[in-house]
Amino acid sequence: MRVGTFLPCAWLLATSLSWGAAPWAGALDDELARRAADGSFSGAVSISKTGGPLYAAARGDAVNGQSPNTVDTAFRFGSMGKMFTAVAIAQLAQAGKLSFDAPLGQYLKDYPNAEVAKVTLHQLLTHTGGTGDIFGPEFMEKRAQLKELRDYVALYGARAPEFPPGSRHQYSNYGFILLGRVIEEVSGMSYDRYVRERIFLPAGMNSTDNQPESAQVRDLAVPYTSDAGGSLRSAADTLPWRGTSAGGGYSTVGDLQKFAAALLAHRLLDAQHTTLLLTGKVATPRPGMRYAYGFEDAGLPNGLHRVGHGGGAPGMNGVLAIYPEAGYVVVVLANRDPPAAMAIDRFVADRVVAGAERP
Repeated sequence: MRVGTFLPCAWLLATSLSWGAAPWAGALDDELARRAADGSFSGAVSISKTGGPLYAAARGDAVNGQSPNTVDTAFRFGSMGKMFTAVAIAQLAQAGKLSFDAPLGQYLKDYPNAEVAKVTLHQLLTHTGGTGDIFGPEFMEKRAQLKELRDYVALYGARAPEFPPGSRHQYSNYGFILLGRVIEEVSGMSYDRYVRERIFLPAGMNSTDNQPESAQVRDLAVPYTSDAGGSLRSAADTLPWRGTSAGGGYSTVGDLQKFAAALLAHRLLDAQHTTLLLTGKVATPRPGMRYAYGFEDAGLPNGLHRVGHGGGAPGMNGVLAIYPEAGYVVVVLANRDPPAAMAIDRFVADRVVAGAERP
């Protein structure tokens, strides 16, 4: 077991554990220390292989000057929550309660815009429905009033599609809000209750939820964003009132490892629906990247592929990367602006996963 060193400043308190003294662990320790020192990373990292832990580390501050990040710190995960929404939709499809090819209006019968009501669940799941975003001036003006998914529909439901549904891929947070409403209507449960009872608890994710920003959540890191002068301030006043089906909840690196393990072991979905969920379906603007159902699916130069999702907003950044053939799962969460977590994820991909081969 390799233990990282303590850095001189309290807010740079470091904890890292490497099982089996992996040859890349020292380089990753050094990279985390360097980025923590220059302020470009504050968060936690977890790497596993075939379900066994390889590396876990935390750097930076959860609460400035008062509480260092640890591997048990909870961080807001932004759009990573779309993975949970997609799993929920697939669970309901597996149970025969909905169809991916059915139109939205079949489940939201009073949807205000008739053209959006024709958009299929498949199109919503793949960001090809033309349903647009939720962020912008209207969001900031109404942020404190957008407490439930139906509040977003009341605000944005009259909008027409931005392009003919199915004609192209354009990332849509509002599309995943609509999927959350479908989950509520079909299951008879609130979105929050559904994902807690059908995904988080079965996977053993006891530190993951979508509680309001006003809730007192134990070990939840403050989301620190940088202003124009480089000073840090809390970005909590820019975030949704609570996590939604489009993202914005919070989790730990350990809980997201548990999510990946439960998904790959078919404890959340059967093998057929797990494959359907994770297999890329439409091209995205990023070369080699195809969007699946709430997951991105990328082919790699070494013949492997990677599935998962990231999230980013002021004061938060996160990545879950699953390498099915090589057995690696990488989770990085940060309470800093993007690309805090993405930069560490790239470092791991280049030095840990790049040389992996099919077993």
